[in-house]
Parts: sequence; C-alpha cells; structure tokens
Amino acid sequence: MRTFASVGLLILAISSAFGQEKVADWVKVTDRAGWKPRDSQGEVVYKDKMWIFGGWFDSFQFAPRDVWSSSDGRNWELVTSTAGWKSSDIPMTVVFKDKMWFMGGWYNGRLPGHMASREVWWSTDGIQWEQAKGAGWSPRMGAGVVVFKDKMWILGGTEDYLFAKDDKRLSSDVWCSSNGQEWTRVTGSAGWSPRALHQAVVLDGKMWVLGGGNYQPTLQVLNDVWCSEDGMNWTRVLEKAPWQPRIWFSAVVYRDRMWVLGGSTHGNKLIVDVWYSKDGKKWLGLKSRVAWSARHEHSAFVFQDKIWVAGGHARPLNSEVWSLHLPADWFDEPKPADP
Repeated sequence: MRTFASVGLLILAISSAFGQEKVADWVKVTDRAGWKPRDSQGEVVYKDKMWIFGGWFDSFQFAPRDVWSSSDGRNWELVTSTAGWKSSDIPMTVVFKDKMWFMGGWYNGRLPGHMASREVWWSTDGIQWEQAKGAGWSPRMGAGVVVFKDKMWILGGTEDYLFAKDDKRLSSDVWCSSNGQEWTRVTGSAGWSPRALHQAVVLDGKMWVLGGGNYQPTLQVLNDVWCSEDGMNWTRVLEKAPWQPRIWFSAVVYRDRMWVLGGSTHGNKLIVDVWYSKDGKKWLGLKSRVAWSARHEHSAFVFQDKIWVAGGHARPLNSEVWSLHLPADWFDEPKPADP
C-alpha cells in the first residue's frame, strides 16, 4: 500500500524534475501612506522619487490638488497642498525633458461646472507649476500618454466622463509634441476603436495601446492589444488578450515586458490579477501568494528595480503601498534536476 509520504515524495520528485511554477509575492510597504486614501491620481517617477498628483475622493466634493513624493514608498512628503492645475481626476501625467507634465483630466466630479480639460502644465519641483498654452487636442481625460521618439504622445480619451449620452465624445485620435506647446495631430482616427480609461506603454520600439473602453452611458470594457511605430499606422496584435477586458487599470514596463495590473471589468467588478508579455501576443499571469486586494484606478510605478502599486479604489479607497521585485534571471527557463 502506498503511503501519503511516498506519494508526497513522488510529487516532489516530479516537480523537481520538470520545474515548479514560479511564484512571486508582493510586499506591503505601508498600510497608510501620508496622503488621504484616493484613486484616479496622476503619477510619475522623477528625480529618484515617486510622485502622486491629486486624484478623486468623491464625485460630490472638490478633487484634491495636492502633490506628494517619496523616495522609499513608506514615507511621503507633502510638496504642495494646492497645485496650479485643478482637473485632477484621471489626468495624463508623464516625465519629459526633465520636467513633470500634467495634462487634461476631469474637473469637479458631478458638481456644477464639471468639465474635461485641455490644459497642459509642467514643473521641475512639484511646487511651482507653469501652464503651457492650450493644447491642440480637445478637452479630455483618461487618455493614454507616453514618451516616444523624443516626443510626448496623447492617445484617445473622452471629453465627457460622467454625463455622456452616447459615445461621440470618445476619441481615437493621436497627438504628439516635442515641447508641450505645439501639438501635431498625427491621425484623427487610429486603427483601434475610440476609447478612454485604457493604458499605453512603449516597448521594443513601438507604442502599445491596451484595453480600455468607456464608463458612460454604458460600461464598455476591452482587452485588445495594438501597436504602432509611428502613431499613424496601427497593428492589432490581439483582438482578445487572455486577461479580462478592463478599464481603470494600470500598466508599466518592467524587465523588458509589458505588465497589466488590476482594474474593473464587466459589471464594474474589481480585478486583482497581474499579467505580463514580451511581445503583446503571449501573455502570462503572475502567480502570487501575497498581493494587494482587487482595485481600480491605483497608481503603478517602476522604481528602484521594483513594480509599485499605491492607493486605488478597493471599496473603500485606500492609501496602501505595495512593491514587487523580480530578479533579473526570474524569467529564465528552469533547468531539469539531475536524475
């Protein structure tokens, strides 16, 4: 009769021979950062610090205009409580030519005077913000933003976040600028469908557009994958990626791979999964025993050789900070053990 112990040894031997599925656990850096719990904030890595800008507390109160920075994810410094910009709900933020840029966004939630913005602001210290002249693109929020070929690029977005009665305010246009002042429309209609609340990254000499959709008047969620080498001509790499369709998620590039983290899917269900891909075609899910809870509109950074997740709406809002480090050889194929 075979004992449980011998069965366990057999399983262990088989796992050792063929290699075990890799598991990477997240580390909770802090339960509560110095800033008030929020989602939809802007974020960048700049001058050896992580930065967050504004965000959302509630649709019926004024959005925050504060700026915070941290060099370790645990200790956060209030840089200013009132930045020059005010449309701080899902803005487009990026670092370009040694400046932090804050563009677009939604103002005033569901309060009177609500609107999307076409303002462009920049700062070198987070305290003093200078406004560039109005962008050529229409007011919007929830657009993709990347730095590519020494230019800033704005991809899609929506002009009416909460009150749209149709999809006509959604965009699939592509704009670029080498200085933040003058903007060129590369195309009025990219290959991908008009959308907002998606993500854009740069990898392997291409811009990538991932998922997204729309919130109002009906919830739309996508999981397609597109890429372009010039912003005008787009190739659909996947119509449906293996990860769930989603909006309000985060994406980063880490270890020469694109990463998709969290978000909301059908039925506004929160997501906790993490996926990665080197080519946009083959996606693998990251296995973790310890991870942040399901959430959307969190910040994601690549900083100090780690991926970081901060804040977001996990029902309720939170100010947690998590990090994940993968060794440089983590993706190497395991070698079979000696017989």
